[in-house]
Amino acid sequence: MIHYELMYILKPDLGEEQTQAVIDRFQDVVTHEQATIAKVDKWGRRKLAYEIDGQTEGFYMVVDFDYDGSNDIANEITRVLKIHDDVLRSIVVRLDD
Repeated sequence: MIHYELMYILKPDLGEEQTQAVIDRFQDVVTHEQATIAKVDKWGRRKLAYEIDGQTEGFYMVVDFDYDGSNDIANEITRVLKIHDDVLRSIVVRLDD
């Protein structure tokens, strides 16, 4: 089993329902690839270190998940996150045991 951590920053001007819908969408992408979500942390709205697309704040999310498949799940998740307009930045990291 390989452990991964996904961190993404959403636009801060989304409503509570929109934010939850985006979070659910990305969790569906992870589980659709047959991964198991271990932990979801909503860090909430925080100030960005530098301005991104005119935004000075963002809604931070961290998702830890385990994957034991042969596909490159990091590339698939990154592809989906890059085409979503409400995501400012994202990264998927493979964690060493």
